Amino acid sequence: MSLDYRPRIVDRELRVHLEAFGVVLVEGARACGKTETGRHAAVSEVLLDVDENAREALAVDPRLVLEGATPRLIDEWQTAPKIWNHVRRAVDERRERGQFILTGSAVPADDLTRHTGAGRIGRLRLRPMSLFEMGRSTGSVSLGALLAAERMPGVVTDFPVEELAEVCSVGGWPGYFDAPPASALLSHRSYVEDTCRVDLTRADGVRRDPDRVRRLLQSLARHVATPASLTTIARDVEPSAADGLTPQAARSDLRALERVLVVEDLPPWSPRLRSRSRLRRTPKRHFVDPSLAVAALAAGPAHLLADLKWFGFLFESLVVRDLRVYAQAAGGRVYHYRDNTGLEVDAVVEVGPGRWAAFEVKLGAGRTDEAARNLLQFRDRIDLEAIGPPAALGVIIGSGRGFTRPDGVAVIPCAALGP
Repeated sequence: MSLDYRPRIVDRELRVHLEAFGVVLVEGARACGKTETGRHAAVSEVLLDVDENAREALAVDPRLVLEGATPRLIDEWQTAPKIWNHVRRAVDERRERGQFILTGSAVPADDLTRHTGAGRIGRLRLRPMSLFEMGRSTGSVSLGALLAAERMPGVVTDFPVEELAEVCSVGGWPGYFDAPPASALLSHRSYVEDTCRVDLTRADGVRRDPDRVRRLLQSLARHVATPASLTTIARDVEPSAADGLTPQAARSDLRALERVLVVEDLPPWSPRLRSRSRLRRTPKRHFVDPSLAVAALAAGPAHLLADLKWFGFLFESLVVRDLRVYAQAAGGRVYHYRDNTGLEVDAVVEVGPGRWAAFEVKLGAGRTDEAARNLLQFRDRIDLEAIGPPAALGVIIGSGRGFTRPDGVAVIPCAALGP
């Protein structure tokens, strides 16, 4: 265990999963901290991407790799996918929980892990660090408490917009927590380049034009936190080519990017409505961390400050990243809402039947009134008899004072939000 390990929210989730399953599969983007998180819970380990002896042992007798004190970490297991069946068989034979932790930076194909059997496997998603995990949020406004319909405490935060632009650009990558921003920006651009040239081929074996993937990532960065359609993205990637990128090809590329956990679109919420409004089904486009959108366009904090509209979308993406981390810890998921009248809500957190909360995200506190009116209109459009009233409605802002308005809408600075 590393002495300088920075605790993650998922640590508790991993412990709980190890008590319930024989093997826990931890999935996350490259460099988000999977190995160190696995090591924090493991007693022994094998690192398949760097341990040549382990790869040789796999060719001789895979059981040799599985022997060791448990929980045993098998890192980057997808580099030797045949080990999956051997892990599954070992769990069946031992009939004990907490045997293995598998970590990987690509989601395995469904046909590889489909036949897992009840009680064998638990899955966890590890994302880049949230503001709370980075120590940039006090966590005094708990998402879990809001979902329990507790009234939020009054808070005051100071998060200068220049620092917020830097946080969006540097992101939540553990390896760059203490690095100079310039070093982090350079690394993230290299990350994007590796994704274009190497990672997608590893994901599904399909060779793609790196330039086309690069333009696709740039398009996604320009449309971050928006419900851009596949047709819009395809046209943006190759606007003038007679045989340009088709929506079908764009969908294939996006699925590969999802497999390597670089992008994580936000799905639409589908509640019952009181009105005749029709729900829109297009997901909102998000990277797993807003820093990758910044890197895809070779931008930095100065670019965000010069383009506050784009900065606002990146801030929304950062908040969605954090809400996903906190919602997962509460057993929930995050969605967005959009209907045919143009009414949109940036994030809806749902935790089981009848437990949900909705949030608008605004970089500047000056748009709080507008956002609160939007949330109240949204609440009135939902069939509350069918799904229950919201546990909370909130406007998440960049900095300033947090409080509950007379209309019941909470104003929540991002530097106070936590699990």
